Amino acid sequence: MDRPLADEIRPKTLDEVVGQKHLLAKGAVLRRLIESGANVNMVFYGPSGTGKTTIANIIAEKTQKTLYRLNATTASLQDIKEIIADVGTLMAPGGILLYLDEIQYFNKKQQQSLLEFMENGKLTLIASTTENPYFYVYSALLSRSTIFEFKAVSPEETEIAVRRALDIERQRAAFPLSWEECVPGEVATACGGDVRKAINAVELLCQAAVPKDGQIILTSDDTLQVSQRSAMRYDRDGDAHYDILSALQKSIRGSDPDAAVHYLGRLLEAGDLLSPCRRLLVIAAEDIGLAYPQAIVVTKACVDAAVQLGLPEAQLPLAEAAILLATAPKSNSAHDAINAARVDLKRGKSGDIPRQLQNVHADTTGFDNQQNYKYPHAYPNHWVEQQYLPDPIKDAHYYDYGPNKTEQAAKRYWDEIKGQK
Repeated sequence: MDRPLADEIRPKTLDEVVGQKHLLAKGAVLRRLIESGANVNMVFYGPSGTGKTTIANIIAEKTQKTLYRLNATTASLQDIKEIIADVGTLMAPGGILLYLDEIQYFNKKQQQSLLEFMENGKLTLIASTTENPYFYVYSALLSRSTIFEFKAVSPEETEIAVRRALDIERQRAAFPLSWEECVPGEVATACGGDVRKAINAVELLCQAAVPKDGQIILTSDDTLQVSQRSAMRYDRDGDAHYDILSALQKSIRGSDPDAAVHYLGRLLEAGDLLSPCRRLLVIAAEDIGLAYPQAIVVTKACVDAAVQLGLPEAQLPLAEAAILLATAPKSNSAHDAINAARVDLKRGKSGDIPRQLQNVHADTTGFDNQQNYKYPHAYPNHWVEQQYLPDPIKDAHYYDYGPNKTEQAAKRYWDEIKGQK
């Protein structure tokens, strides 16, 4: 029986690995560590299908250690103890390299249990995770490890592996195998930086292909069907989710409507309706703010319509909101003002509410009966000077008018009334 293509094509040397040039180029730190045979505990952090397991295999071969693989989603402390029992036996004469995949699924106690074996040198640990290790990996374990970040592989680099996989399938095929010129590039692009996914797509393409006139031709149409939506990296509770939301907000803040609809589309393609609705409302208040106060009203209407419509029609009002916000004038003056006020409050800068602002029921207490509140509507232009902030911070200043048309018009209006220059 043929081996799975992804296993057969797995690189045996560092030079065969596609991508990760920042880690594996000549002179890069990880490459130097591997080539020197250094005994180093490591944490590999990055998306799936980017070479973490492959490099662990190469390290085990280079250091002549016996490689054990565990997945933290199913492994237990007992599994680790059974592995440790092989130290010094014929099962592991050169020592043990434990590759622990998805370490974020080990709880704190389980992660702590690894420290004992790491400290006494009974095993070398390579832990991998698709989540930010600083959030999910126990700090004491991190302090004993070196963290290396793996990045999604570019389509150009992935295409090298795709062509290698196609060549292997050509050798396996019972009929002459060829493909349309665009197929390797389309597979490489659709995989979203996941080389394993690209190799699996090649294997599936070949398995699904039907011989015609004594030969097999892989077509662009078949490639698109096999690879559809495979470029999406999305986990509603993971880093990718928040990265996309962050990119959406920063694109709108940067007034780029094309990027805004791209990231909105990625969320909607993954079936996530609630997250973009909430984030668009935040953006309307935080980034457009007082430069165009109606933006949040329009956005709220679009969000309400989207929720009522559901997907796929919800994409229309949400796209309208995203483009409106991206092309609207920007102001974060309200955002900065409330943040500045809260900073003072957290530092204990506050005080009693001025007597003239207290509720009128205070006049019935018998103490200081004269409230002396000046009713602004009783004065010209509905304004009169009086103190509103507590005495300890009576001169505090939090809000600055933004340099946009709306806020500058308000500034001119109040400067004239208040007699400021």
